Amino acid sequence: MSNSENPLKHWIQGDGSWFYYVSYGTFFVTYFVLICIPSVRRKTPGNYICLAVFTLAFSYMVGTISSFYTTNSVLVAAGVTTLVCLSISLFAIQTKIDFTMCAGFLFVLVMVLFFFGWSCLFIFYTVGYSAILDAVYGGLAALVFGLFLVYDTQMIMGGRKIELSPEEYIYGALQLYIDVVYLFLILLSCFGKSS
Repeated sequence: MSNSENPLKHWIQGDGSWFYYVSYGTFFVTYFVLICIPSVRRKTPGNYICLAVFTLAFSYMVGTISSFYTTNSVLVAAGVTTLVCLSISLFAIQTKIDFTMCAGFLFVLVMVLFFFGWSCLFIFYTVGYSAILDAVYGGLAALVFGLFLVYDTQMIMGGRKIELSPEEYIYGALQLYIDVVYLFLILLSCFGKSS
């Protein structure tokens, strides 16, 4: 189905692209408010309102990005993400290994991912597209966000060196949501077909 046959998709990808940027700004502001201001995320009903606004903005962004892929690609990426998240969460809950002590290791991996991404961008503009670099970057990004999912799940479950207090349920929900959605977007970008 082409964009002319699907007016909503045409609007999202063309005339309504400004709405993506508005939702991105809303996502950015509400994310930093919820992360940086503990009094907001601990006080009801403001924390629920901020989390709802954050979720709506982030969901619209993901929907906009997904509109550039085929329906089958989105469904496959969603299915794989579900299976990966379920298996990682079960592992994080039952394992004796304390991943909450690996914050420094996660930071190193994020820095490697960040600078590897910049080098991939440099190679893209100088040499051209490389499917191998794209696959390596996607695999590394999926690994990093998979480890973040283990880390955040164990922080929420408690009983480890680092654990969230029961008052931080909004922070825990926010972190898990971000981990799952980023994992979905990485899998979609690696294995999805553009429409």
